[in-house]
Amino acid sequence: MRSLNVPNLLSLSRIFLAPFVMVLLLYTRIGRGIPFLSAYGLDLTYSDLLAGLVFIIAALTDTVDGYIARKKGLITNLGKFIDPLSDKVLVMAALIALLELHRLSGWMVMVIVARDFMVSGLRMVAAAEGQVIAASRLGKLKTVSQIVAIVMMIFRIPYAIYVMYFSIVLTVWSGVVYVANGWKLITDAD
Repeated sequence: MRSLNVPNLLSLSRIFLAPFVMVLLLYTRIGRGIPFLSAYGLDLTYSDLLAGLVFIIAALTDTVDGYIARKKGLITNLGKFIDPLSDKVLVMAALIALLELHRLSGWMVMVIVARDFMVSGLRMVAAAEGQVIAASRLGKLKTVSQIVAIVMMIFRIPYAIYVMYFSIVLTVWSGVVYVANGWKLITDAD
């Protein structure tokens, strides 16, 4: 089957790895703290370290699968569906775990979730009209900023919350741009 290619398997791996990120973050009994990091002011447990490494590996598969799909001409309908879905599953898994650990506020998660639902809904309307709304550079920058903020929060890097604030600004901004660009689709779809 053409759909079961390397890029799509990499995308599916993000969905598979997302629960591991959650479990590792929430299972804080794997060590009390990494001693040599404590000397640098980082209160990082082994479970945080493992969760962060799994999250980084999973996030990197997004870059790799896109590169391979474009270079080898392996773009499929399954890939168009599973790639953005797997990104959202991975990010949401990490955000929910960080929320549970009180490392970020619920309103931040809500803004990200609401924006993703809104853009996904807009893309569904566009698809029904035979149009495709591709990811914009601003949308890609939003994704990168979310991933960087999440990694910093997992690793408990000081000032990570400010990177998350920046990510929230990009999240809202890119959402407004998507809606503004798709407004005609929404209002004329009747």
